[in-house]
Amino acid sequence: MSKTTTEILIIGAGLSGAVTALQLARSNIKVTCLEQGQWNNREDYPGDKPDFELLSMGPWHANPNVRKSPADYSILDDTSDIKPMLYNGVGGSTILYSAHWMRFLPSDFNVHSLDGVGKNWPINYHDLAPHYNQNDIDFGVSGIAGDPAYPDFPEYPMPPLPIQPWGERVANAHHKMGWHWWPGSNAIASLPYKGRRPCVQRSTCRAGCNEGAKGSVDQTHWPEAIACGAILKTGARVSRILLDQHGLACGALFKDASGNTHKIESEIVILASHAIGSAQLLLKSTSPKFPNGLANHSDQVGRNLMMHPLSRVIGFFDEPMMSWQGHWGQSIYSLEFAETRPEHDFVRGAKWNLSPSGGPLSAALYPIDESRCWGKPLHQRIDNWLGRSAVWGITAEDLPNRQNRLVLDPNFIDSNGDPTVRLIYKVSENSKRILKFMTAKAVQSFSEAGAHQTSASSLVTDNGWHALGTCRMGIDADQSVVNPWLQSHDVKNLYIVDGSVFVTSSSVNPAATIAALARRTAKYIIKSRSTIKRAKI
Repeated sequence: MSKTTTEILIIGAGLSGAVTALQLARSNIKVTCLEQGQWNNREDYPGDKPDFELLSMGPWHANPNVRKSPADYSILDDTSDIKPMLYNGVGGSTILYSAHWMRFLPSDFNVHSLDGVGKNWPINYHDLAPHYNQNDIDFGVSGIAGDPAYPDFPEYPMPPLPIQPWGERVANAHHKMGWHWWPGSNAIASLPYKGRRPCVQRSTCRAGCNEGAKGSVDQTHWPEAIACGAILKTGARVSRILLDQHGLACGALFKDASGNTHKIESEIVILASHAIGSAQLLLKSTSPKFPNGLANHSDQVGRNLMMHPLSRVIGFFDEPMMSWQGHWGQSIYSLEFAETRPEHDFVRGAKWNLSPSGGPLSAALYPIDESRCWGKPLHQRIDNWLGRSAVWGITAEDLPNRQNRLVLDPNFIDSNGDPTVRLIYKVSENSKRILKFMTAKAVQSFSEAGAHQTSASSLVTDNGWHALGTCRMGIDADQSVVNPWLQSHDVKNLYIVDGSVFVTSSSVNPAATIAALARRTAKYIIKSRSTIKRAKI
């Protein structure tokens, strides 16, 4: 078994791992990151290929159980109402994400105080504001600041992408009804930006960006981090986090692509492996001190899984609007119903994002009225859909529930000889009421915009992009896994910087908040290490 050493070990080269690594490397800290996947070549992404839609439903599918790449791990999801979506490789899920770039609302950090549900975060919006601001620049966000739903913040580095004809129609409808809408903010370049080309509006964002316009961290962060001295090892699947005799994390065991086991020693270990991957690794890393999983004295590791239940409403229009193109981020968004109102039979709410509707295969396979059709009706459906429709994606705020969780199932053994991770997740009655209400309102939105027909899918099960909450942060070590600086309560040199630390889920996309939390924690580690070194001198 070979052995190497580093100052700080990061596990996972996705969004949070890249943000953390770049900050540490800029401060001349020796950083090594282990990533079980590989680098991708932009030329290999299917978005500019004639069979794009077929490839995106197979080898580029976001569900690892469908994709079955050598870099993936099995996730048992037959006990979950929503199927997981994630990507393993340099860049992580930013390779496939739609790049919606949304900050949490200030109220999202205090839902227990405001609405009597969930728990309050131990930090607030203003703690993250400077990190949101800098990440907007680092990721190259396009949009318009000034949305009245938010406190003031600096202008985005680029103007918004086109809201397209369907966006104009819906925006006008919301203006008439007095409903909130705002041009979409996306981590997608609308102009040439730091060597990236602008978006060509091909609507293929969710299978990699051939143009390099999308802010995936394999482009925005890793090249600079490596230039600053960070080491990124690919094809490195971590099987255990190791502890020393003092109960501190001292490194990890990992296997390379050939199946050989290696040991890496470090002073600090940082988990950045997704809410499923990080919790899974902690549960696997048992020891006499932590028989139920590393850093799990609270029994909170794996619990409080949140998945952002989503519904879609399609609006069909009479005239062509070329809605097979655009960016598959958000042309506009609405936060009209994102927060609790006393007249509703649910608490909290949902964020809406308006998107193009895709190509002919999307039309053919979409379950309009949960039915399939063939022959002439199928051609009619495609004629109605292609270029004449738009999609409201509606994301419900998912409240934490300790029974929604992931566990290790001993009846299914993975390639390392360990139990396989199983998701146990049920959509709450509150979320169901949110989606029912929002679906009706989205139909109203499209009707006011001139749609002659609408079709709704009340719950999109194959859309679990936003797994959150499985190692949540908090002040009370009996009710949380990490403290406000994302430092383990139980193992003081172990940090977790991905979406698993979320206390509640908001209704907005979590990428911007994950990145802000990771940057904040990296800055804390840098400052605390400097303080320790000065004290020693």
